[in-house]
Amino acid sequence: MNTTLLIIDVQQGLCEGDGEGDGGGGGAAFESPQVIARINTVSARARAAGAPVIFIQHESASGYLEFETDAWQLARGLRVEPADLKLRKTTPDSFLRTDLQVILQQHGVKNLIICGMHTEFCVDTTTRRALALGYPVILVADAHTSAGNAHLSATQVVAHHNATLANISSFGPRVRAVSAADLRFEP
Repeated sequence: MNTTLLIIDVQQGLCEGDGEGDGGGGGAAFESPQVIARINTVSARARAAGAPVIFIQHESASGYLEFETDAWQLARGLRVEPADLKLRKTTPDSFLRTDLQVILQQHGVKNLIICGMHTEFCVDTTTRRALALGYPVILVADAHTSAGNAHLSATQVVAHHNATLANISSFGPRVRAVSAADLRFEP
């Protein structure tokens, strides 16, 4: 299997928000339980197909999303199996200052499937970096989410990124936005 599933920042604190609006981590991600259910469906299919599943967790040096705090933990309801890989990061780019590229090379990965939180930050940045590194990406169109912002609702953020990322052609590799129900893992 030359495809890997990246599940980005589906962490308890991002699902619940920090309770301070625009403070530390912002508000709660939109429809977290539904997004988690779709991620669980996709990750089960990935495992059944023999595709590696990598959980990526954002962390800060102190405060909100500090390593091993309740907010930093993977979200309740998210299904994690012992064979799944975990990776810690400190920037919106899951490749920057992490071993992600090495892990992908070790597994012979040629294609990425991406889902998670927050759409306009870590999902967007990691997707663009993956394209720059030569990886075609399937963005699970209904398995990434946002808390929204003062200008766009969460549903608008998600729709905007599904359209925008799928229209980037300058890197060579492309993004395809595919719903969780329509996603198929092919050898």
